Amino acid sequence: MPTLNSIPVEKLVRLIGTPNCPAIIDVQTDEDFEADPHLIPGAVRRPFASVADWAAEFRARNAVIVCQKGLKLSHGVAAWLRHAGVPAESLEGGAIAWREAGLPMVPAVRLPARDRQNRTLWVTRARPKIDRIACPWLIRRFVDPSAVFLFVTPSEVQGVADRFNATPFDIESPDTFWSHRGERCTFDVMVEEFGLASIEALARLAVIVRSADTGRLDLAPEAPGLLAASLGLSRMYADDLEQLEAGMLLYDAFYRWCRDATDEIHNWTSHRPSKPADRR
Repeated sequence: MPTLNSIPVEKLVRLIGTPNCPAIIDVQTDEDFEADPHLIPGAVRRPFASVADWAAEFRARNAVIVCQKGLKLSHGVAAWLRHAGVPAESLEGGAIAWREAGLPMVPAVRLPARDRQNRTLWVTRARPKIDRIACPWLIRRFVDPSAVFLFVTPSEVQGVADRFNATPFDIESPDTFWSHRGERCTFDVMVEEFGLASIEALARLAVIVRSADTGRLDLAPEAPGLLAASLGLSRMYADDLEQLEAGMLLYDAFYRWCRDATDEIHNWTSHRPSKPADRR
């Protein structure tokens, strides 16, 4: 029987990766987290003891609170958030229940340093097309919902990264961790390194992105459509951030198709009007 003001693991897992996913806030003690330094996809860490100080940060969203076992810490923080006007629930069973269900978790060691507003900061080449829209989508939906992306002149990416403590991605440099590896594109690399490869829909989407991004359109029949839509968006928007926001919806749609609708087809022939009778 569900606990009052709580959400079961199986319900939260269906929300992750979608625009309607609640804020997932990990409030485990440092000792508990260091014992298993992984996060539920999209989760952020916050100290439970100072919830009154950071509660206002989440007023625009629902929230799910995660502690180690889904007991006093998560229930207490959720109650504090509700007091601050944030609809909040505790994750039943906490991080241990998530882990025992065999669900993916993001290794904390792969997360870049955060800025003073607790956001990860990324930088890449301007005028994004496929990989440089798909990767920000993946990060915002599964790693850091508040991530900031800087699009700059290609020759300045590394300099901006150094000066602003940003993480470069999808650039042609042998020293860049988040970039193409062999036949795999940057999206492939992020799915694997962030511990998300076991999510079947993401694995399916990764093939489509790789196919469209590398010009090997035979890898996935959906790739030409993604390529066409991506090039169309790049012509519609002169501002890279506006294009990114439009691209988020595009990848939301592809992800939901990969997750929920791959078996659906539109049988247009069944709607064709019948041939007129022969009047001879």
